[in-house]
Amino acid sequence: MTQTDKARKHTENTTQRDGGFFNLPVVTLIALSFALGMSEFIMVGILPDIATGLKVSEVAVGNLVSLFALVYAPVTPLGSALSARFPRFATHLTLVGIFLAGNVLCALAPNYPVLLVARIMIALVSGTLVAIAMTYAPDVTTERYRTKFIAWVFSGFSIASVAGVPVGTWVANAFGWRWAFILVCVLTAALMVLMIAVLPRNSHIVTIGFLPQFRLFFDRRIQLGVACVMFGAAASYVFYTYLTPIMRDEVHVPERFLSFGLVVFGAACLWSNLYGGRLADRGRGVEPMTHIRPIYCLHTVLLASLVIAHWVPVYGAVLLVVLGMLMYLQNSASQVLYMDVAAQSHPGSLNLAASLNSMAFNIGIALGSAVGGLVNDHLGLMWLGPVGAVFTLLAVGMTTLLRPFVAQERGFYAKLEQ
Repeated sequence: MTQTDKARKHTENTTQRDGGFFNLPVVTLIALSFALGMSEFIMVGILPDIATGLKVSEVAVGNLVSLFALVYAPVTPLGSALSARFPRFATHLTLVGIFLAGNVLCALAPNYPVLLVARIMIALVSGTLVAIAMTYAPDVTTERYRTKFIAWVFSGFSIASVAGVPVGTWVANAFGWRWAFILVCVLTAALMVLMIAVLPRNSHIVTIGFLPQFRLFFDRRIQLGVACVMFGAAASYVFYTYLTPIMRDEVHVPERFLSFGLVVFGAACLWSNLYGGRLADRGRGVEPMTHIRPIYCLHTVLLASLVIAHWVPVYGAVLLVVLGMLMYLQNSASQVLYMDVAAQSHPGSLNLAASLNSMAFNIGIALGSAVGGLVNDHLGLMWLGPVGAVFTLLAVGMTTLLRPFVAQERGFYAKLEQ
């Protein structure tokens, strides 16, 4: 029995002894994703409060979402490839410390430039933290729970939308927007203590060089998978960046119910992430991602119809919930694509592969929120949905180009099972 087999057997025994999937290390990693998501997405809920407090426009604060993603996207694969060459636990804890420092600076920021620097600090480490969390899968759970682990780590971000962002918005309304970031700081400090107590210390340090890991990017399947996620995220963030103004000005949700509206939207996003884990179980490699194509088609039609909310607010309210249910269905399928393709053809690039979903999604966030800002400035909120639909059409095209690879990979996995 190899060392890998022994480690996997030990993990299975440990998981069974701990009573299933939700052991303390798994819960800690999900909670860390929650903290990362709350810090990233809280800007959507308190955007007007920050704009008022710092005496800048809502578009200027909205641009912080684009800037965050512009930093997050390129740094994530670089940080993940670099982190693979150092002890995992020490690297993980250090990056969480930097994340905490960035949120402290957000809470204390006296002006817009300081807030901008703080958001850049957080963006520099957030993606790598998600990628490192993914690499704990074989150490904290079993192979049968692999897609469930992926789905729940991503769902930490959706739980942040359901609970963290609305709570942060309520705290901002009641005590001031700075207290929303203080809340993130307290949670992060508590999680650092828990990480020290429960996370495994073993590492899987790569033996290949830094640059050779990036050969992964020349794989056509990886390129198409990244494009799918990028366009899917851009489609959603064209409108999601301005979700609070849309609810307030287009759907006519009263100010006192905006937090409740964010809770409902966040619940839809949570369902999206968890159900996305079930979709990712439909095959190996690129196959689960090809099953997302009908979802992208539906997303296109619904986004285009968001313009109707301007005249029929009730339809707009229902539609926003449905759009939330579609928003993250691609995440687990794309993560399976990246990890399986790396395992097949680029085994030295697994850490890098674990970072690609965060990278692609945040390129999409940057693209979508930047386009959303232009549309909001020049055409108005009502046109955000139709413009977003253009991006989902591009995602449909990318999934179509992935389909020829399915038959090839079925042969590969059939040989493995013999």
